[in-house]
Amino acid sequence: EVQLVESGGGLVQAGGSLRLSCAASGLSFGDYAIGWFRQAPGKEREGVSCHSSSDGSTYYADSVKGRFTISRDNAKNTVYLQMNSLKPEDTAVYYCATLKFPGDPCPGEELEYDYWGQGTQVTVSS
Repeated sequence: EVQLVESGGGLVQAGGSLRLSCAASGLSFGDYAIGWFRQAPGKEREGVSCHSSSDGSTYYADSVKGRFTISRDNAKNTVYLQMNSLKPEDTAVYYCATLKFPGDPCPGEELEYDYWGQGTQVTVSS
């Protein structure tokens, strides 16, 4: 059974940093594309970042480019999202997600992700 567990969320002041972690069990993370999403209150879930295992390419939403960095530690089966220069509009529940099949590139649609974590709350105060 595949399980993803996010951690690292919390309350931080604007301009601060947080590093989110997504630990996987039931699969070898290094073989799979991993995405980060977020959902703010009253808003739809949006894609934040994705890292493809097949070619190492990364994707960032325009709203986080230059501030967020996705990385992975395959030995720990963990993916990270380093978030710097946080803004109040970054407040949301953050989720990681992955695919059923190894080697597939980052999906273009949220619906293409097969496995999701439970989310971790990030709150940025002004």
